Amino acid sequence: MLYFSKLKIVSVIIFTLLLSYFALSNFFSFDDNFFKRNINLGLDLQGGSYLLLEIDNEPVVIQQVQNKLIDIKKYLKNKNVQFKNIQIVDNKNIKFQINENDASNIEEIFNNKDSEINPYFPKFKTHQFNLTIDSNNVQLKLSDYGLVLIKSSSQEQAIEIVRRRVDEVGTNEPNILKRGSDRILVELPGLNNPDRIKSLLGKTANLTFKFVTNNSEESFGTEKLLFEDGTEAIVSKRIVLSGENLIDAKPRMDTQNNQTVVSFNLDRVGTKKFAKATSNNVGKKLAIILDNKIISAPTIQEPIVGGSGQITGDFTFQSATDMALLLRSGALPAPLNIIEERTVGPDLGQDSINSGLISLVIGFCLVILFMLVKYKFFGLIANITLIFNLFLLIGILTLFEATLTLPGIAGIILTVGMAVDANVLIYERIKEEKKNEQNQLLAFDSGYTKSRTTILDANITTLIAAVILFILGSGPVKGFSVTLGVGILTTLFSVYFIARLITAIYVSKNKNKEKLL
Repeated sequence: MLYFSKLKIVSVIIFTLLLSYFALSNFFSFDDNFFKRNINLGLDLQGGSYLLLEIDNEPVVIQQVQNKLIDIKKYLKNKNVQFKNIQIVDNKNIKFQINENDASNIEEIFNNKDSEINPYFPKFKTHQFNLTIDSNNVQLKLSDYGLVLIKSSSQEQAIEIVRRRVDEVGTNEPNILKRGSDRILVELPGLNNPDRIKSLLGKTANLTFKFVTNNSEESFGTEKLLFEDGTEAIVSKRIVLSGENLIDAKPRMDTQNNQTVVSFNLDRVGTKKFAKATSNNVGKKLAIILDNKIISAPTIQEPIVGGSGQITGDFTFQSATDMALLLRSGALPAPLNIIEERTVGPDLGQDSINSGLISLVIGFCLVILFMLVKYKFFGLIANITLIFNLFLLIGILTLFEATLTLPGIAGIILTVGMAVDANVLIYERIKEEKKNEQNQLLAFDSGYTKSRTTILDANITTLIAAVILFILGSGPVKGFSVTLGVGILTTLFSVYFIARLITAIYVSKNKNKEKLL
């Protein structure tokens, strides 16, 4: 157990020095790009902004039920089922009338566990819609699980689009998490003025192209929309093109008119649609609409067949950049409302860092003093190991550019105590072995061997707890679990490789001494 091959000695030294180098890169600047890594500070340490967003799922539910109504109409026609007066009530229920003779047929269609038009039963033991038949009146009510799936899908899409928008702004290490079924937590370390982010997240960015009509008043098939300056225009309800067909958007300067515009490129399907629409409507005005507000309505001078175009408006370069960012990231499935907002100042974050470091230093010094008094030279070995353990821990966090939070510092402090605990178990076991073994080398070797099972059991159970905290926890809890989990691994390495190596060298050279411990 005390024997180390030359290869193992070299490997331990290289691994320790390499991670120590990464740890020191947080305190000293290095020119090498690969080794230039740092631990990122979390919101509670660095300061920044905290936003809690709530998804307004009502439009999504309405859209899903509307789509379902169209599918049901087609399906019943294909099955030769007679129905009439099909409509949506209360935004999430579908009602229609049938012949009473078709009641059993309707029940088979919608309540069959393998129903094509009313799915989910094989997987979730409940259908998407609950069926009620009263005489010749049929009602399909969106089930609780059907509603949950809509909200879950909407939340996942919203998180992805929020992440794209935040990433494009360049915020360092944002933390974007689910909260319940319809909320999203956004933490932005280092960002003390979140106004631009709030503006970007508050826009659905639903882009559509519609033709302006010649009608002076709203009629069937048309709607009245406003320009950004408040003037009105009557546009067709038919969507010529939507933002789903955009593949890229960028701000640029139009040198001919000396104004900022947003240029865009379309996918293959969008290119065909745009080419056909502009070819057949030369001379007409095409309204470019974002979130039900007309940005501009240029006149089509000639067919646009190249799959690219530009959006003009009273843009500054910043507003054009934000517009392009919104279009690239895609439209949110539902509006987002900011229901809670907090800003943590950098001074408060620095106070947290100072408090955490003072706690670490005090705990570290008390542990070092205890080990020196209790175990003399071997206490010094344990203390040297403890220092390297901290370097290894910080080095691994730096290597993966992890985010350090205040609970993360608590995890490091706990690691210090657990690392010493392993050495105490080993040294006390060695003392027990020396009572029955005169050979110093054998006593030390037996002490390390027989204490290994106890140390592994204690650390592995704690590691399992850390993994569970990481999987089920969020935010601060994850920060604590990361440093605790990594700290357990570095503790086992430092105790059974670094401390044991130093101990083996010392014991081998002083094996004839009567009392080594």
